Amino acid sequence: MFQLICKDGHARRGAFTTPHGTVQTPVFMNVGTQAAIKGALSAEDLETIGCQVELSNTYHLHVRPGDELIRDLGGLHKFMTWEKPILTDSGGFQIFSLAQLRKITEEGVAFNCHVDGRHIFMGPEESMRIQANLGSDIAMAFDECIKIPSPYDYVKNSCDRTYRWLQRCKAALTDYTGRDDAVNPGQVLFGINQGTIFHDLRIEHMKKIADLDLAGYAIGGLAVGETTQEMYDTIAAVEPYMPADKPRYLMGVGTPGNIIESVARGVDFFDCVMPARNGRHGHLFTWSGIINIKNEKYQRDEQPIDPQCDCPVCRRYSRAYLRHLFKAEEMLAMRFAVMHNLYFYNMLMQRIRAAIEAGEYEAFRKSYTSVLDMRI
Repeated sequence: MFQLICKDGHARRGAFTTPHGTVQTPVFMNVGTQAAIKGALSAEDLETIGCQVELSNTYHLHVRPGDELIRDLGGLHKFMTWEKPILTDSGGFQIFSLAQLRKITEEGVAFNCHVDGRHIFMGPEESMRIQANLGSDIAMAFDECIKIPSPYDYVKNSCDRTYRWLQRCKAALTDYTGRDDAVNPGQVLFGINQGTIFHDLRIEHMKKIADLDLAGYAIGGLAVGETTQEMYDTIAAVEPYMPADKPRYLMGVGTPGNIIESVARGVDFFDCVMPARNGRHGHLFTWSGIINIKNEKYQRDEQPIDPQCDCPVCRRYSRAYLRHLFKAEEMLAMRFAVMHNLYFYNMLMQRIRAAIEAGEYEAFRKSYTSVLDMRI
């Protein structure tokens, strides 16, 4: 499933094979929460900008249009006409961030839907059933995303429960993918490491879930309130206990600088809504830093967003035109901005892979970590 091609320090260059193609790692997964990228990008657009993996959300697709409907229409790949790999997250983060009223028990979580208020129960078996109906290539385990800070005893008990949930996830997904009518018989499970910023709990939890011999492992529950240094320190503490022959996924991270630094600490997979969200507000990533295209200084600027960028937008349109689209509140502004930002992230990962292969990752890291996160 996962081939480790080479290393440069702790940075890893690999390849992860799925039923819908092989993913070159390190990789950034483009977030299409409801089977669509916010900013009006189609599946065809994702192919054009170099997307390798599309990420959709279990909870949101369960609420609408319904996972059983997607199953009946042939699964998520056919539904959104995307034939490359798909990862679905478990819905746990959305439950704990969106639901106003929720009750956690050993069985799972009861809560009210944020859309229409209806009662929903989700536990490991329910999350696996929904993801099996969607037919993604990678299904994420159902876990509790613990807020930071939280009391040590609460975090420990939550980690223990999340481990028990993971055991149930593994059994349930094995059952669903083994059925004759399975949407994607090759669907695999990634476990999620929790423990907030308590290193001893993180390590203990990682050791336990590693013993389950899953297809991959994620570090969850970061980028939710801790400092950047606390996040980096936590990754560094957990990494030695993550199986070297399995992909490592840092959930919900982050800025270009965060990604570069996390790759240096041994991470392979990333996702974040930041490039699309920032793009919709006119904040654009370039190889010289972040620009706000709405600023007046771009009113007559005939340059592309980034002279070093070869995305479809930079090849044809000027900063002046894109600024005009934002000021005129044209939908095209968001589409162009999101397309540019996601292309930038996908190209960033391509350059990261090349730097690791060349044994030049440390030089790349020093050149770009601070520059790419700087606001111009």
